[in-house]
Amino acid sequence: MQADHVVVINDAAQARGGATGLALLSVRLLRARGLRVSYVCGDAGANDELRELGVEVIAGGGAGLLRRGRADAMLRGLHNPASRAMLRDAIARLDTPGTVYHLHGWAQILSPSIFSALAPVAARTVIHAHDMFLACPNGVYMDYPRAERCLRVPLGRDCLATNCDKRSRLQKGWRVLRQVNLRRRFPAGHPWGAVVPIHPGMIPGLTRAGYPETLMHVIRNPATPYSTQRIRAEENRAIVYVGRLERDKGALDLALAARRADVPLTLVGEGSLRAEIEQANPEARITGWTARAEIAAHVSDARALVMPSHHPEPFALVLPEASGSGLPLLVSRTALMAPEIAKAGLGLAFDMAARGGLDAALSGIVQMPDEEVARISRRGHARTAPLALSEEGWTAALTELYDALCRQAARLSA
Repeated sequence: MQADHVVVINDAAQARGGATGLALLSVRLLRARGLRVSYVCGDAGANDELRELGVEVIAGGGAGLLRRGRADAMLRGLHNPASRAMLRDAIARLDTPGTVYHLHGWAQILSPSIFSALAPVAARTVIHAHDMFLACPNGVYMDYPRAERCLRVPLGRDCLATNCDKRSRLQKGWRVLRQVNLRRRFPAGHPWGAVVPIHPGMIPGLTRAGYPETLMHVIRNPATPYSTQRIRAEENRAIVYVGRLERDKGALDLALAARRADVPLTLVGEGSLRAEIEQANPEARITGWTARAEIAAHVSDARALVMPSHHPEPFALVLPEASGSGLPLLVSRTALMAPEIAKAGLGLAFDMAARGGLDAALSGIVQMPDEEVARISRRGHARTAPLALSEEGWTAALTELYDALCRQAARLSA
């Protein structure tokens, strides 16, 4: 049996990348293969492209947690009965033996209650693990006050006793309550179809929370290089950052380090630290958010792309996008991709927690002989060690999984 209908479920219908960007990309690619697609979202569903693609949009009309009043956000973030009812009614109307349900983002609007609606069709449900919120209360296995990676067992005694949240102990308490509710509605022993980590390095964190490894089905994200022509990185001196200008992303640390090293810096993105970064490094160029097609022009004069995140990044699309364009990578060791990047000769890994670690990485790439930079650049552009899938490969992996789940569900119900 083959899947002939995919119901994509996600918090939002508009994206700047991330989980929502991938959810919407999957809709476009699945429709291109002729599959029927429906889109269930927690927000207003304002996306003309989906309707132009012939996709039925079922929208809850809700708002993200940060756009709600404090009390309402705390309550609906734990349990959103309207979202559960919306999806339950959609399943009752749409379900067939060839229908697969693919959940992407749920933590902002849909809440853990969405899993209760999915339980009757669990065998044909795919849960995409774009982050670690399925396992870890704060979603990244990061102890923010101590600035160190967390290895505690989620909801274990040490976890409950530790204030690891980047905002407050109260916020940690709320996240624990949400995690407890999630475990109740998404029990590891229920016959769910598959959990899809986006990198194999996520599996230990998911199994530490009690999810069986047999449930895991790794599918790396798709990535398209910014530029089809190789960026001649060896001829450049500037460095570039692509992403949100937030503290845990290391954007301010990079701005300060670039100023100390007297290295030209371009930051492609926007965020709460923009004014602070402009003050810390007046010479840095900040583009703000820009259309993806314009990123190539902003990175074309770069010697390397830097990702200085403080927390463990499960998968950063900017890394394969930049490497495939010919840019060497400077990556914080917290990133799950860091070991394979270093091993494949696609760039350098550095310790963000070490004093001077980022400074040394910048000096290293600037002082590296141009011939060595060129070799790294050519390796990345040739994709001799691909960090991501092509869009075609990603779609094939998804549809193969969908078909397998439909066959398995048919056998179980026979």
